[in-house]
Amino acid sequence: MKKTMVELFAGVGGFRCGLNHVELKGGKTIENGNWKCLWANQWEPATKSQEAYDCYATRFGAEDVSNVDIFEVDKHDIPDHTLLVGGFPCQDYSVAQTLSNSKGIEGKKGVLWWAIEETLAIKKPPFVLLENVDRLLLSPAKQRGRDFGMILRSFYENGYDVEWRVINAGEYGLPQKRRRIYIFAYHKSTKYYKKIQKISNYDVIFSKGMFVQQFPIKQSNEELTKSSIAEYKDLVEVSNLFKCNFYNAGIMKDGGIYTVKVKADSNLVYPLRNIREEESVDEKYFLSKEQIEKFTFLKDRKKIPRVKPNGEPYFYSEGAMPFPDNLDAPARTMLTSESGISRTTHVIEDFKTKKPRLLTPKECERINGFPDDWTNTGMSDKRRYFMMGNALVVGVIKKIGVELEKIIDNEN
Repeated sequence: MKKTMVELFAGVGGFRCGLNHVELKGGKTIENGNWKCLWANQWEPATKSQEAYDCYATRFGAEDVSNVDIFEVDKHDIPDHTLLVGGFPCQDYSVAQTLSNSKGIEGKKGVLWWAIEETLAIKKPPFVLLENVDRLLLSPAKQRGRDFGMILRSFYENGYDVEWRVINAGEYGLPQKRRRIYIFAYHKSTKYYKKIQKISNYDVIFSKGMFVQQFPIKQSNEELTKSSIAEYKDLVEVSNLFKCNFYNAGIMKDGGIYTVKVKADSNLVYPLRNIREEESVDEKYFLSKEQIEKFTFLKDRKKIPRVKPNGEPYFYSEGAMPFPDNLDAPARTMLTSESGISRTTHVIEDFKTKKPRLLTPKECERINGFPDDWTNTGMSDKRRYFMMGNALVVGVIKKIGVELEKIIDNEN
């Protein structure tokens, strides 16, 4: 089995950078890994400009990357591949039957998961690796677990078992406390599927599964919570009725769901100070006196009187945050609003001047594990910050890639 991949919702190429240990030397992209990317798709429907695609095409070449709405792509035209990867948005996955029942299921239009589902149904890749925000496990609030249940049902219907873990990169020696869910699916035609079928659900999660090899967890006597996605008639019934308390680790086997709360077993810390630029930094990143005052207020403890829509008074409370940020801890989670005057923006002490300043775009790339200047492809600083707020932590994918290569080699 060849190490070939297809990347959906590719962004600026985080999966490919991680799997292939990408470097940037003299503006030239060096892929040091064993994965051949056959095709990728990146399309941003909300803007006319396509900076993420432009960055991906600049770094990897435009030949095999598509810049059209994924729903307009004929999935039969996607090359056969071993591994499908993608960081898809968290959306509302509810569906309903049409009144006549002749037009199938409503509610799929524009919800990007269904582009992945269609690819699974048509291409049947042996392995799938996806990334999403961890709230996917809890949504929607009125029917906890339904959205992730819809995804598991889709995998089940297409012949896959699934393992998932919520991983906080900062707990495993990476530069950012970014918590994301990683979903690994394997088709019933693979040797890996048959191997995992013979292992107890507990052991898959705690000792013998894919994620635990690189992201160790503390042993626990806690029992697995059990549920099933197989007992429902179809996706509509799942959408209407399914509920489940999903925890941060779990497995689906033959439609049976087994999930448990786990804790990281790692003492590795990557301090924020290690990503700082040590040469002189442009003055535009340093804070003015007025900005320092604003940040001081925003990051300080506060208790502000407010009024509810019904007229009832209450206090809005926030705890204090370190200002500037603690250089001996990993960065906090970067958001797309990074560099704006807000509570969530990082402010650090400059290496040379010791003055407070914003992170530079290059430092944000380092926090996510991208090569320096990866997004320096003609886009503005603001857009570079946005790209890094949207990106995944490359180092997590590197670690997962180590295990994926072993699994693929064993298929051979």
